[in-house]
Parts: sequence; C-alpha cells; structure tokens
Amino acid sequence: MNSEPTTRRTPWEKVKRPVLDKGYVRLVDHMGDDLSIVNAARVSYDKESPEFDERDSKLLNFLINEGHMSPLRHAAATFEIYAPLMVARQWWKYAVGSAHADDQNGWNESSRRYITENEEFYYPLDWRKAPENSKQGSGGNYSQSESEQFHRALKMHNDYCEMAYQTALKRGMAPELARLFLPANGLYVRWRWTVSLAALIHFLQQRLEHDAQYEIQQYAQAIENIVRPLYPNIFTKVFGDL
Repeated sequence: MNSEPTTRRTPWEKVKRPVLDKGYVRLVDHMGDDLSIVNAARVSYDKESPEFDERDSKLLNFLINEGHMSPLRHAAATFEIYAPLMVARQWWKYAVGSAHADDQNGWNESSRRYITENEEFYYPLDWRKAPENSKQGSGGNYSQSESEQFHRALKMHNDYCEMAYQTALKRGMAPELARLFLPANGLYVRWRWTVSLAALIHFLQQRLEHDAQYEIQQYAQAIENIVRPLYPNIFTKVFGDL
C-alpha cells in the first residue's frame, strides 16, 4: 500500500502567463465562483441557489450596477508574480492606498537578504519619451536605433553593478548590505499576492486604463485573462465580452 501523501492539483494551478521580457503571472489557488457570489448575497433572505441560472445572472447585474460589492469578498485568488521592482512597488503602493486595502494585503515577497543569485533585469523592448503636456506617463517611442543605444547603456550599467555585487559577496559582505550595489528599479522580484475578487476587480478597473503605466497594464491584462474563466459571468458584466 502506497503511504506517500498525495497533493491535490487543479488545472488552474498550471495557468501561467508570460509578461514583459522575463516576467510572468501564475495562478496558485482560488476560492469561489459565480454561484458562490450570488449565494453570499442571497443569504440575506435565507436563500441559496443549487446552480447558476438566469435569476442569478439578473442578481449579478443588480449587484454590479448598484455597487453592492461585499458578496464578491467571498471569492479570492492567490497569484505568484515575477516583475521588475518598480512594478512591484507601484502595485504595493496601490494596494495599501486603496479603499480595498484589507482585501489585498496577503503579500509575501522574495528577499535579497536571503537570495544571492539569479539576478535578472527588465529591458524594455521600446523606450518611451516623456509626454509633452504631462508630468507623468509616456509619450511616443524612440527610434529603433535610439532604443538599441539605451538598451546597451542600461546593459552596461547593470553588468557593472552586478559585478560589484558579486565581488562584495565573495569578500564576505552580508547580503543585506551587498544588495545596495544592485540597480533597484529594473531588478526582477517574485511575490505571492492573495486578493478578494472585489479588490481584484477594483485593481483591474484602475490598472487596465490607458493612463496606467504600460508595464503594470501588461500584468493587469495577464491577470484578467487568467481569472475571467473562473468567474465568467461577473467579468462579462463588469468588463464586457472579450
């Protein structure tokens, strides 16, 4: 008799979307579905639906149209995200500054106090100019030849900093100090993020907008593509059909 423990695997644990040049979003786990959302709302009347039907679709319409989002807190998802540090920090600042902060603060991130290898850096495919009439965001792209020049300059800078970092480690410096030699903004970091469906939809409504930074838009799009099949009726009502 095989006494080894078995681990339950669901198809969704394998869902992974590449983002940018080296990043990704991976669904680790999720809870709830369209039906669990409407049943959370129906408990007010001591009712429950055994399966999702047309009445439930109308109830979802009412919840979304009237802004009754609390039933959506009964569903949640956990993602593993690999992104440049500048994206992670923007993401975190949004989370803690959001009205949904309590629903999206399940956040555990890799630390350069413990990890001393596999440094990877973000290199934009297209380098963007500053906008003419705004203090934030991006304008048009530089030419291909100019973008290649910026790429080479950044690569040279990162290589020098990585060499200094590795030299410090070889000389016995504590990793928590040696990491000061690494260029921060483009360094890839990995974290796990657990978020309620209510907070996730709010995040996507903000970060899928055209005025969000390009890089975080790409991560938001990857998350929408992963999560939409889990809650198809809700996402259709909030974001429309694909």
